[in-house]
Amino acid sequence: MGCCQSLCSGENPLGKDGAQPQPLSQNHHGGATAADNGGIGSGGASGVGGGGGGIPSFSEFSFADLKAATNNFSSDNIVSESGEKAPNLVYKGRLQNRRWIAVKKFTKMAWPEPKQFAEEAWGVGKLRHNRLANLIGYCCDGDERLLVAEFMPNDTLAKHLFHWENQTIEWAMRLRVGYYIAEALDYCSTEGRPLYHDLNAYRVLFDEDGDPRLSCFGLMKNSRDGKSYSTNLAYTPPEYLRNGRVTPESVTYSFGTVLLDLLSGKHIPPSHALDMIRGKNIILLMDSHLEGKFSTEEATVVVELASQCLQYEPRERPNTKDLVATLAPLQTKSDVPSYVMLGIKKQEEAPSTPQRPLSPLGEACSRMDLTAIHQILVMTHYRDDEGTNELSFQEWTQQMKDMLDARKRGDQSFREKDFKTAIDCYSQFIDVGTMVSPTVFGRRSLCYLLCDQPDAALRDAMQAQCVYPDWPTAFYMQSVALAKLNMNTDAADMLNEAAQLEEKRQRGGR
Repeated sequence: MGCCQSLCSGENPLGKDGAQPQPLSQNHHGGATAADNGGIGSGGASGVGGGGGGIPSFSEFSFADLKAATNNFSSDNIVSESGEKAPNLVYKGRLQNRRWIAVKKFTKMAWPEPKQFAEEAWGVGKLRHNRLANLIGYCCDGDERLLVAEFMPNDTLAKHLFHWENQTIEWAMRLRVGYYIAEALDYCSTEGRPLYHDLNAYRVLFDEDGDPRLSCFGLMKNSRDGKSYSTNLAYTPPEYLRNGRVTPESVTYSFGTVLLDLLSGKHIPPSHALDMIRGKNIILLMDSHLEGKFSTEEATVVVELASQCLQYEPRERPNTKDLVATLAPLQTKSDVPSYVMLGIKKQEEAPSTPQRPLSPLGEACSRMDLTAIHQILVMTHYRDDEGTNELSFQEWTQQMKDMLDARKRGDQSFREKDFKTAIDCYSQFIDVGTMVSPTVFGRRSLCYLLCDQPDAALRDAMQAQCVYPDWPTAFYMQSVALAKLNMNTDAADMLNEAAQLEEKRQRGGR
């Protein structure tokens, strides 16, 4: 049974893991599909600035979903720094809801016990913070073991520091990177996940706003029994070389190597850097590409912090709260967006102007004017439901009468703007399942929006499209729900598809 069919048959559209629904694309009229686990929900993000409002809930993906998303794990989609040479490849992929993802594919039998892999993944998947590239799912299908994370489109710290093309990272941005990653580590530590494996400049990623984030992939080892450090031994914490165990202090040591990268613009061995620091050759340590455009006082603070992090004895290193406290006062350009300092273009925030003229409903949806949408749906009544139900005489039972009475009460509550009661009455009508009505789904979708439940509103708008694949209102309601979920590009796409359907209808369609 296709996803659209299962939605319309009354089966639970969320599946066993409670994943959120996907917006259905008009490109598949009559058979719209949705990735079962491509999630859109808010995910309960926490953290500085209350970020992560659009983070999907953590869920399990099927291998088929990820295979489709990555174009059959095409080599063209590999984004691992070492390309195909990396032991565990990372692919860029796109779900059917148009969300970009990063998929880490482990080698066969890296995690032989599926239960252990799933438990580890779920532990990391509970974390939600706007300083992390958050883990949104995993796949444990046969011998396949994969992790799915938010995709960060603006490369790694290593690329911006070591392999830049147009401009190096300015000093204030380097301080921001150190501070944000310290915040990420402190959050993970506070949430009971203090161990981070192989922290280095390749683990720091830049999101669509140019803000640095810590990759969630480092919160899990590359295999059940594998090494926690894959880099050159010169950068490995000395205690790890002795006992092979990662400790919170080991993570602090690795953070110190990242600070050295930020200071020098080069990946220099800690022992060499410490020799320079002891010899008071701080200026020699600094990146020449900064051309002296940095504060010596701030640089001295960062050099001293790096030196503390790289102490041979683990107990002499600072903890994550110390890292945050030291770097916080150095943030002097907090009003300048990261993408400006990085010299990259920011993705458009607002929905683009539709390519086609919009109807009054389309205009209201583009403005997210819920009051105007309500007035239009009241006036439209049920005229778009014609032909969506063919009932036999035998179906006119008492149950049918009760169902229609529930819809009637829902309509009255809808007109009177008692939206919570309307949701209850429309739900009674829908749950019986004898009769399907795109208008009821459209109206309940608006009720959910007015009750600040955009996830449920999106689900109902998708259901309306299942019942009536060419109904512009279904697409308009999806566009509003997506905009409320801060998925503005997708919202603009839906708005354009709705306008296209209206144009088709005016040329003679239903």
